[in-house]
Amino acid sequence: MNNVGIGYDVHQLVEGRKLVLGGVEIPHSKGLDGHSDADALMHAICDAVLGALGESDIGHFFPNTDPRWSGAPSRVFLQEAARQVVFREGRIVNIDATLIAQQPKIAPYIQAMKVNIASALGLNVNRVGIKATTNEHMGFIGREEGIAAMAVASVELPELATV
Repeated sequence: MNNVGIGYDVHQLVEGRKLVLGGVEIPHSKGLDGHSDADALMHAICDAVLGALGESDIGHFFPNTDPRWSGAPSRVFLQEAARQVVFREGRIVNIDATLIAQQPKIAPYIQAMKVNIASALGLNVNRVGIKATTNEHMGFIGREEGIAAMAVASVELPELATV
């Protein structure tokens, strides 16, 4: 049985933080604000995988009130999502994600992001799709106040017996 989950994440851009997306540090004057490394792309993918399992979101597994996750690399969150899939005897079929950012330009970093995400999830890199777009200068993203990410995950799970 194939299950599909969707994820969304957004973080504010602030001075004094590194910009990390898809596990790649991207040179930029601002970084994303958050409890962990604030990698909105990995967070959205994590939520998509967890959603395909019928689970709660990333905050349930890694609450921002827990000091253990302060500054943590989001790769840890993806690895846990993948572990949850294996625990249910499933497999991640594919991931498709979109980053929405006015600046910086994302395209030069997409391949490295795909490699990082595939590695964290135990997938072939060809099973990870990442696209980037701007917000055409509209809204908080267009004003370069934040970056958002959307993701969809397909997860194959064994058929459950009906009672």
